[in-house]
Amino acid sequence: MRVLGIAIVLICTLTFAVAGGLLVALSFNLFTVQNLADFLRLTFEGQNIRLIVGGIGLFSIIASICVAQITFGKMQREKTIAFDNPDGQVTVSLAAIEDFIKRLSSGMAEIKDLRSNVIAAKNGIEINTRVSLWADANIPETTEAIQAVIKKRIQEMLGIEEPIAVKVHVGKIVPKEKKRLKKKEKEEIQEKPAPFRGNIEYGKD
Repeated sequence: MRVLGIAIVLICTLTFAVAGGLLVALSFNLFTVQNLADFLRLTFEGQNIRLIVGGIGLFSIIASICVAQITFGKMQREKTIAFDNPDGQVTVSLAAIEDFIKRLSSGMAEIKDLRSNVIAAKNGIEINTRVSLWADANIPETTEAIQAVIKKRIQEMLGIEEPIAVKVHVGKIVPKEKKRLKKKEKEEIQEKPAPFRGNIEYGKD
């Protein structure tokens, strides 16, 4: 199957290279369209040559369909993690894992924001995280805690034995003043009195 895939890719590459070369040659007037038409007319005078060219064209169509199926199939496999249960196969969306990791980070006070990108490969799972930390956070300790928590929870959730590599990139460090201001604004919103909904009674003179 692998040999067939390589052969199909080579044939498609050669086809596009020939087509591209013809277009470049025409653009630089290396030969004219009439020259190409005369060459094709002389070539197709023989019936055997027409059959060969037709076979090549049919094979090219089949090859292009196979390449599309292989490519889309690979893209689909890369978007999920699959494992087998006694009752059948189970697939887990990588987007669901990324959302789970984001929820995990909400419980860590040192993290302002976290985004992750999960990649499923043959040699295991690679998780690339980009975090924004508050300025009062200890970066080595915080990043180590992030890696440990993510790795442990993902292994527990999926129940897989494949290695999990967690890479952390600190993209932003936010000053502590902004953290306090955000907290103060939140408290002010919570303490804002509710509007009066009762009936107003006016005294009589």
